[in-house]
Parts: sequence; C-alpha cells; structure tokens
Amino acid sequence: MVLISTDKAVNPTNVMGASKRCAESYVQALALSQARLPGATRFVAARFGNVLGSTGSVVPLFERQLKAGGPLTVTRPDIERFFMTIREAVQLVLQASALGTQEIAVQGRVFVLDMGQPVKIVDLARQMIRLAGLRPEFDVAIEFTGLRPGEKLYDELFHYGEQIEATSIPRVNVAFPRTAGLCELTETLHRLQVVCEAGNAAKAVAIVRSLVPEYKPSGKAGVPAAVL
Repeated sequence: MVLISTDKAVNPTNVMGASKRCAESYVQALALSQARLPGATRFVAARFGNVLGSTGSVVPLFERQLKAGGPLTVTRPDIERFFMTIREAVQLVLQASALGTQEIAVQGRVFVLDMGQPVKIVDLARQMIRLAGLRPEFDVAIEFTGLRPGEKLYDELFHYGEQIEATSIPRVNVAFPRTAGLCELTETLHRLQVVCEAGNAAKAVAIVRSLVPEYKPSGKAGVPAAVL
C-alpha cells in the first residue's frame, strides 16, 4: 500500500500538510507493527513535490491567465517550489511499490524523488510568457498577491529529524520512519475523528499539533479557518 503524501507534510503550516504528516505517521506505525509477519500488507509512502500539469498546478493557471491577456498572479517574488513531472510522479509510486514488496528493510519509509533545486514561481511565470512570444512585465503583467493563509514561502523535502538514505534507484531516496506506537496513534486519531465530526476546529487543530509538534498553523488566532 503506497500512501501519496506531499512535501507540504514537512514542517506544515496548514491542515492539509499536517493531515498528510498524520497519515505518514499512521502508515509508518502500521508498517513497523507487522513488517516481518508473513503475508502481511506492506506499507510505504511517496512524498510528492508539485506535479507539473496536474489539477491545481500553477502551470494550467498561468496558461489560462495568459489566454486572458494577464496578469499572471504570483504570491511573492521569492516564493519557490519543487517540481516533478507526471511521469516522474507515476514512476515514484511504481518504484515505491516494487521496493516496498521486495525489501523488508524499507517498510514504513517515505520515498522522495530528488527534484534538484527549487524553482522560483516568478521565474516560471516569466518563462511561460516568453514561450508565448511575449515580454514579461511589458506585454503581460505579473501581479504579486501576497501569501495566502497556510501557504509556505518555500517547501522542504525532509524533516530535520529524519534519517535519509539512498535507494538502488537513481534519484530516489527514503526517509526512515518517525512515528509513535500504533496503539497510541490509533487512540489519538479516534479522538481527532470525534472532534472533527463535532465540528470543533480548535480542538481538532490542538490534537493535530500533538501528533505533529512541528505543525505551526498560520492564520487568525492560530486556527487557519481558510484551510479547515
């Protein structure tokens, strides 16, 4: 079983990233609890960067804005992201599946593709304008809109507490499990389910923060309502 995670799970600033980190922890706890049981389900995770051309990707947004004559909207001049292609994303899942079933040692680990250096979104916007045969800031404007609640200025692929190791596949690395015991985690996730069903956002965030201590919500009063 391959969990599709995200680099937003590393030092998260919004509920999506924090919930992905909770999912990583749960998958890792499951994996460690039954790693050597014969016939047991094998659990790993694949941590994605931003997938170019996927739903919600910035590239389709820029294409629509270009067709409308602009402006292209970027939150800040210094914001940057890691990018991977759809092909790379699919390959990462398949590689995690293959290694996860073949090698007991990788049970519960998080697979991460080496995506090189992060890309500044404003540079991507300028390049797309040039590829359309136009001049950035002359023919098509670029407008800076400011960071949205819960949005990070830059992404990270690994937490500082994660031990990282290369795999036999070039550019594919793994992070060792970093999780609580399965019983403790299951009990806490049950409490989280109860408060979520009750619609208590503040208690939900508090429980998530107990599961993910590095989670630092950004938003009014510490509860990012825009992403709850």
